[in-house]
Amino acid sequence: MILDEVKWGIIGCGDVTEVKSGPPLQLTPHSTLVAVMRRNGALAEDYAKRHNVPRWYNDADELINDPEVNAVYIATPPDAHLEYAVKAMRAGKAVYVEKPMARTFAECEKMIRVSNETGVPLYSAYYRRTLPAFLKVKELVDSGSVGSIRLVNVRFYSPPENDSDSQVAPWRYRPEISGGGLLFDLASHTLDFLDFIFGSIEKIKATALNQANLYAAEDLVMANWIHDSGIAGTGTWCFATSDKNNLDEVEIIGDQGRIIFSTFKSVPVVLENRSGRQEYPFERPKHVQSYLMAKIVSALRGQGESPSTGVTGARTNLVMDEMVKNYYHKE
Repeated sequence: MILDEVKWGIIGCGDVTEVKSGPPLQLTPHSTLVAVMRRNGALAEDYAKRHNVPRWYNDADELINDPEVNAVYIATPPDAHLEYAVKAMRAGKAVYVEKPMARTFAECEKMIRVSNETGVPLYSAYYRRTLPAFLKVKELVDSGSVGSIRLVNVRFYSPPENDSDSQVAPWRYRPEISGGGLLFDLASHTLDFLDFIFGSIEKIKATALNQANLYAAEDLVMANWIHDSGIAGTGTWCFATSDKNNLDEVEIIGDQGRIIFSTFKSVPVVLENRSGRQEYPFERPKHVQSYLMAKIVSALRGQGESPSTGVTGARTNLVMDEMVKNYYHKE
């Protein structure tokens, strides 16, 4: 599937599309945003007017069947990703789907199967694979700056949101919508990036718990794993700490030093080795999905490849399913 110009339609033009992802659809060369959809027609119309989008819909099928739209960005909560992705691909429209790619690995597999059957490309929105700070981490690893990699440690601690009651919680706290808790919404970014630099995550041993009982989803996950490259990994994610215990740190340990970086905080990438300590500061881009969008548009025009695809996104879902299966009794 080769497109001369990529003409996007957004299904689910909510907050994530206001700055992070919507503008790159319009700012990337050979890419335009021609239609948006939201179930609330008034909100869809408002978004279209503010972002100078020609058409708006309150029905996803109408957007998918819009003859001018040749690529669909699905930015709804995960419970709708499978349905809309399948419909769009069967209509011959390329699909770019938000993360997590779906609620389960099984849903991801169905999406990939339709992509293979139709020949329509499927991409996932793990944009850290293209951000300069994260590419610096990969460069430091690949260049041998800390020698042979032995281990990666992930530690992420954060307080719960104040409105995390199970009856009114945002979708990311509701397993029937998200597939799990904040592991699926937040930790997925880290796990996907580690897959990018070290290869797929395998041989997982993990425990998921709900300690604070603030909502239905897990709020603590402890995991050990091995990448297919042989590198070991450990991770602890706690989403029910105090605000004084906030921590977002990934530590890559080699036999000659270590690299430290953050998944979400705009702090320098740190290199410590025999030459001393170096810091590499990076500014967070205003539109964080712009780098990945440029790759996807180029791929759709037959001029390159995207580092984030349905296949890579599905691997992260498989890892998360394994990490929480004791809590949800997933098979």
